[in-house]
Amino acid sequence: MTRRPLGWIVSILLLVASIWLGVSIGAVQIPVSTLWGGSEDATASTIVWNIRMPRVFLAALVGASLAVAGAAFQALLKNPLADPYTLGVSSGASVGAVATIFFGLSFPFFGMFTLPLLSMVGAVVTLIVVVSFARMIDRSLRMETIILTGIITSSFFGAMISLMIALTGEELRQIIGWLLGSVAMRTWTHVQMIVPFVAIAGTWLLFRVRDLNALQLGEDRAHHLGVNVARVKKEVLVAGSMLTGAAVAVSGTIGFVGLVVPHMVRQLFGADNRHVLPLSMINGASLLILCDLVARTIIEPTELPIGVMTAFIGAPVFAWIFFRQRRKGVS
Repeated sequence: MTRRPLGWIVSILLLVASIWLGVSIGAVQIPVSTLWGGSEDATASTIVWNIRMPRVFLAALVGASLAVAGAAFQALLKNPLADPYTLGVSSGASVGAVATIFFGLSFPFFGMFTLPLLSMVGAVVTLIVVVSFARMIDRSLRMETIILTGIITSSFFGAMISLMIALTGEELRQIIGWLLGSVAMRTWTHVQMIVPFVAIAGTWLLFRVRDLNALQLGEDRAHHLGVNVARVKKEVLVAGSMLTGAAVAVSGTIGFVGLVVPHMVRQLFGADNRHVLPLSMINGASLLILCDLVARTIIEPTELPIGVMTAFIGAPVFAWIFFRQRRKGVS
């Protein structure tokens, strides 16, 4: 069996195992029979279906969103260090989410979808600003330029968020919770908020995998192969920003998922985006479910923010990838 079919099998099995572990392990141990509806214990059933299941599904959706967005950004920019966090897109989405909470915004006809919509607007605007500013400085869009531009933008948005925190009152605790990144105390309503955007934007990106493969050969070559380069770029940037904004809206800022997962998938199973993007979705979901499981059980009864766990994993991987890229550039 070749690596790619094996990768699909292992990834799917890992996701199933992660969901089972995430639902069954916790302060209260849940018997296997409850997971399949075979238990008459009302308390256990309530814990499973009203507390743990929505939390696990939300973690899976957020992880899948961030991972596939990172994979798409990396393929489009031909840069393994590109992801929603390092590009500053997560910070822009956070500004949109925090502003919605701070001002108590709720648009007619949108209701609960106001938060993810404004978060996505912040993500899209941020990505446009970062790429445009980086291109003004360096037409070749080298990774150092993009990363520095993302850091500058993140710093500016961080100052805006700090200002809103300084001026806030009762919303302070809620805003701090968003910034730390967590899927705790989430319900099926939060799952409903993110599902439409993951379905639309995720499918959108998956239909663009062949175009992304062509773009990796160079824009001129892709154009000769029949790819509408300008349109594909816009679609990928908007879809990736939609996924990031929706994820941040329901879970806060969770860094490095979009960096670590696509990189590991490429290392293990090759650079063909027909496999990289869907496998990134599957493994991103598994990673965040397991990170959340560790975050809520490692020092019970206290829960760590899930963003802390992903940072512990992602920061060393980021440093390693950056070091490898620099060594390649020198050689």
